[in-house]
Amino acid sequence: MKARLVHSREIAPNTRHFVFSSPEWNAAFVPGQFVSLTQQIGEDEITRAYSIASAPEGPEFELCANRVQEGRFSPFLFDLQPGDEIDFKGPYGGFILRRGAGESIMVATGTGVAPFRSMLRAGLGEYPEQKFTLIFGVRHEEGLLYHEEFQDLARTYGNFDYQPTLTRPGEPWQGGRGRVQAHVLEALGARRDVNIYICGLREMVDDLRAQLKGIGVDRKNLIYEKYD
Repeated sequence: MKARLVHSREIAPNTRHFVFSSPEWNAAFVPGQFVSLTQQIGEDEITRAYSIASAPEGPEFELCANRVQEGRFSPFLFDLQPGDEIDFKGPYGGFILRRGAGESIMVATGTGVAPFRSMLRAGLGEYPEQKFTLIFGVRHEEGLLYHEEFQDLARTYGNFDYQPTLTRPGEPWQGGRGRVQAHVLEALGARRDVNIYICGLREMVDDLRAQLKGIGVDRKNLIYEKYD
């Protein structure tokens, strides 16, 4: 299938938000899923997977990507101009919300927040009785992707708690500090029946899963997606 770039914008240093449109797009995808983009670069056909960052609506889908300076695919993606086309397949994946499953804690680092943007935009209004907490960690404040949007959602929906945290905060920062792992344990407290969704780099995901299992959280309550 072919998708056309509608527009893109920088949302953090070396990170862009992309909006693609395709008449073949399946707008009934499940929030949390991903698409695969493919392009012939030199002699190689290269495919990369990106989580969908938008809610299911209309012929458009949105993605969030980092530019990898030594990479081959992301520089091509960043050089796309509105109207340019790219091959894609999908949606795919099972990293999705469990329906009617009670409280959810979402844990993200970096662009791992993309599928949670999709889930929250679709799920907050649909499940008004369900509590959602997003714990989002990056190094610097400028790396908090969709920060103002999540703040607005927290003001609009009483069932949503947004907890950003920085490992290298500047002096004016008034939010959380340190890695996401400690904040997840604090938010969980003595409870063990909360569904915990984790998305980010492999090291963080594996470490948090090990900590949660170590305090008695059932593996069935841990839903995760990791990338390198």
